[in-house]
Amino acid sequence: MTDDLSRARRNVIILVAAQAILGAQMSVIFIIGGLAGQILAPNPCFATLPLSMIILGSALSARPLARFMQTRGRRAGFLLAVTAGGLGAAIAATGLWIGSFWLFMAGSTLTGIYMAAQGFYRFAVTDTASDELAPRAISWVMAGGLAAAIIGPAIVRTTSDLTAVPFLASYVAVIGLNLLGPFLFAFLDIPVPPAPKAGASDGRPMGQILRNPVIIVAMICGMVSYALMNLVMTSTPLAVVGCGYAPTDAANIVSAHVLAMFAPSFFTGSLIARFGAQRIVGIGLAILGAAGAVALSGAELPQFFGALVLLGIGWNFGYIGATTMLTRAHTPEERGRVQGMNDFIVFGGVFVASLSSGGLMNCAGGTAQEGWSAVNMAMLPFLALAGASLIWLTLRDRRV
Repeated sequence: MTDDLSRARRNVIILVAAQAILGAQMSVIFIIGGLAGQILAPNPCFATLPLSMIILGSALSARPLARFMQTRGRRAGFLLAVTAGGLGAAIAATGLWIGSFWLFMAGSTLTGIYMAAQGFYRFAVTDTASDELAPRAISWVMAGGLAAAIIGPAIVRTTSDLTAVPFLASYVAVIGLNLLGPFLFAFLDIPVPPAPKAGASDGRPMGQILRNPVIIVAMICGMVSYALMNLVMTSTPLAVVGCGYAPTDAANIVSAHVLAMFAPSFFTGSLIARFGAQRIVGIGLAILGAAGAVALSGAELPQFFGALVLLGIGWNFGYIGATTMLTRAHTPEERGRVQGMNDFIVFGGVFVASLSSGGLMNCAGGTAQEGWSAVNMAMLPFLALAGASLIWLTLRDRRV
């Protein structure tokens, strides 16, 4: 085994572990964040606003974090992020303790810095991987979310009622997860990019990069896949509880959803290698549409489970496919700028979706079922946008 291959495989293992262990905090927060927000919010329409602030924090920090890692290295960026994640959880826990909705939102915003960094795990694993290994490496890192799908809901079930203040112990557990970050990243072996020589080019201007059709379509499809997944997932606990089911039912449904998000990752990379990234993205968008159709068919537990499982699979195909398209369309010198811009756009779209989720769920109808229907109907125009852009790119490639 060559040194380069050994290094690449080691980094895959570390980043899979980070996705599994540190990534569990996002499952915890997205299960309980809306329910905690509903307790603290002065208006029920604002219940998911703390989750929206996580997305906003992620969108705003994506580009600075990408630049930071371009100059200081991946390890430094990931250590900064787990520090922000632990501090955000501590501030959110304090907000819960004293009953402050605004302090809870401040902590949620800091958590967004960790979320942005977690998004870069999929890019970091390609830094030392060959072109042949890269799609599978991305899939393996995303597959680490399977363990997060088990760990996160287990933490919620174990801790949500441990204290008189609901969910306080869950946020304390999130602090503990972030404390494991420095131990994991101590073993990460990704060289710091060399400083550019005086007068050396750092790649194409951003305006020229953004005229690349592959990059534009990859960003659109990645944003739509992630935004629609978040739109529906954010409101799911509110919909399940609002339709008369228990919080444990909501945790089980979200757990099944997160499993469905990451389980396909064991073969998504192979499917991309065989059929091409664009076809896999198209299949992902179709599955997202099927998820909305199942959700609109009723509000029984089997329909919640079915919709959320399809939502997870559709996200996996759409997001990993779009990521693969993007990584093949820029040079190493452009990596930090392109990846930062991509995640700024993706999480900007996710922020709008998350912000809309609570309003649609709680304020678009007289009942929880009507709100749930409004959430899923909102998917249609964005699926049409992404699908049209992908068809345009495919037809363009054939002409060329």
